[in-house]
Amino acid sequence: MGNASGLSPADRLAYAGEIIGAPVRIPASPGLGRPVEGVVVDETLSLLYVREPGRARRVAVPKSGLTGTILLGGRELPLRAEALRVRPEDRTKRLLAGGPRRFR
Repeated sequence: MGNASGLSPADRLAYAGEIIGAPVRIPASPGLGRPVEGVVVDETLSLLYVREPGRARRVAVPKSGLTGTILLGGRELPLRAEALRVRPEDRTKRLLAGGPRRFR
């Protein structure tokens, strides 16, 4: 995780869990061009896929430089690009270990 040390222990625990199904709100950004609000339906190393209400197609949102909010663990948290720019299967290990590249 790029900057897991900037997260509180409670936020790290929330980010370490599953984010698919979480509501997100993302303002317009250089990689996106328009605001997006919906539910995370999939994720890769570099993309979040969000389904907006009333739309059939999902929106691919680049994680690079991503800002916004995400609802995790019943709390609205700031969406931090560097906290999510990792393979989804490695996010739990890295966040709970507390380091960017080390597994303790």
